[in-house]
Amino acid sequence: MFLRLLAGAVLTLCLILPTAHADQPSAKTSHGIDRSAWNAPQKPFRIYANTWYVGPFGLSSILLDTGQGLALFDGDLPESVPVIEANIRALGFRVRDIRWILNSHAHSDHAGGIAALQRDSGAQVLTSAAGKREMALGGADPDDPQYGDIPDYPPVRHVRVLRDGEVVQLGSVAITAHYTPGHTPGSTSWAWTSCAGERCLRMVYADSLTAIGAPGFRFSDDPRRVAAFRQAIATVAALPCDILLTPHPDASDFWQKVARRRSESDVAPLIDTNACRAYAAAATKKLDARLAQEQAAARSNKGGKVIESRRGLRSKLRV
Repeated sequence: MFLRLLAGAVLTLCLILPTAHADQPSAKTSHGIDRSAWNAPQKPFRIYANTWYVGPFGLSSILLDTGQGLALFDGDLPESVPVIEANIRALGFRVRDIRWILNSHAHSDHAGGIAALQRDSGAQVLTSAAGKREMALGGADPDDPQYGDIPDYPPVRHVRVLRDGEVVQLGSVAITAHYTPGHTPGSTSWAWTSCAGERCLRMVYADSLTAIGAPGFRFSDDPRRVAAFRQAIATVAALPCDILLTPHPDASDFWQKVARRRSESDVAPLIDTNACRAYAAAATKKLDARLAQEQAAARSNKGGKVIESRRGLRSKLRV
């Protein structure tokens, strides 16, 4: 009898206590997105020639065999490291053969696993000047539009900075770093060429170009930031681009293209020489929409203040 009464009391208490909202940020969510969905397993596969996909389903991690060591683009979430390392081994490569890790931008979903991957491989990390600062802070950079609204991660040390437009020779592959700030101050896009026999394709790993900010952040408060963002979009639009890859695969319709392949060697569905321009054009529309929303909100707030001030004046006149 006592146990039944106790169970009923516990059930009543559970019904009374408030539950967390499904979209409440936590270690398992980012902007209300389930991180486990980003980190869903994905079988690794060859994209083209010496370029491979080794990330989970929702977050890109790109492996490049330079002939003299492996280069890895992005380390995804901290919990993505076992997925990435298992995928690398499944392809017949060794984690300790990763000599370089290159980062798109220093948020937890793309740089969160880099410290562990660097520890496991001994790789050198390459990024932009601002990206180095952001990774050293574990993503908690006050200059980041999303500062205060995103999870942090283990800081990354011993980072080599590449200049904007610098070409670095990694084994037999020349990779160019293009600064594309906007989504974060240190955002960087990468370009290289992959060849199979006589056929060479221009690969672009273009960073995120979405204008997202923490609550209260306004891009329009800093015209220089907006100008740099527009220049970044123009940089991506101008890149010679046969195959476009992005940190979030769905941002470039990557999985739809992969689904159209008849075999792993069928590269045709992945080739779109207009992809970088289309990606940039979509980013321009989103940035313009964001700025328009900010300006409309500013006008609305200003109007509210004017009405409030007139009400206050009328009150004073009545007195």
